[in-house]
Amino acid sequence: MEDVSSRAVKTEAVVLRSMRYGEADRILHLYTPGRGRLSAIAKGVRRARSRFGGRLEPFFRLNIELHEGRGELLTVTGAQTIEGYARLRCDARALDGAARACDAVGRLFETSEPHPGVFNLLCRQLALLDESPGGGGQVALGRSGALVFRLKLLLAAGLAPQLSACASCGEREDLVGFSGAAGGVVCAACEAGSFALDRQAYDFMTQALGRALSEAPVAGDPVLGQVERAITATLEHHAHLRLMPAAGALG
Repeated sequence: MEDVSSRAVKTEAVVLRSMRYGEADRILHLYTPGRGRLSAIAKGVRRARSRFGGRLEPFFRLNIELHEGRGELLTVTGAQTIEGYARLRCDARALDGAARACDAVGRLFETSEPHPGVFNLLCRQLALLDESPGGGGQVALGRSGALVFRLKLLLAAGLAPQLSACASCGEREDLVGFSGAAGGVVCAACEAGSFALDRQAYDFMTQALGRALSEAPVAGDPVLGQVERAITATLEHHAHLRLMPAAGALG
């Protein structure tokens, strides 16, 4: 999937973020299967006759060619579109969902450590969001689909919450709360410092981790609120990270 020689890097990548730099350049944050997150500069890309066209915008999946110099930024030397996810760009909810998915990946997996599974997961989420205006990936649009995606990111990061037994004592019965500090569900005897977790929220998380993205369970806002709180608490305690809400007002 990736070939590196003489400081030339050829790899697949998803553009997580694109920022204007100087008069005609852009700084790109990329996520790749074999080199994790990379930052690169695309020189002259904002000129009218740029050979890159519009393919270096956020959410494009590319075959990209880079030159690796001595600095932290690589230089884009070539790019071919694998998938532009054009339909999601015509739907405000899908566009917002793609931005939040890319932000979560870029912040949770911010190093050059390879995570090909995360790359594939992000591409699948973008594909589902791209289907959503036509109905095929409608579940990905809402808060439910966004939370399933985040739970799978936690699993990939080794931060999946303990759900099979109390995270404090190992008890398998009477699991009534969730503790970010403990790293999962807790029983009645260990619930100090936890928050209540309803059975529906527990079922949502277990089902989400065992199903494909396209088969995300559906739940109401109170249940999803508990699930998002569990994800937030896990990230805060174990990754020292706080992401933007999983879905905006449109979601």
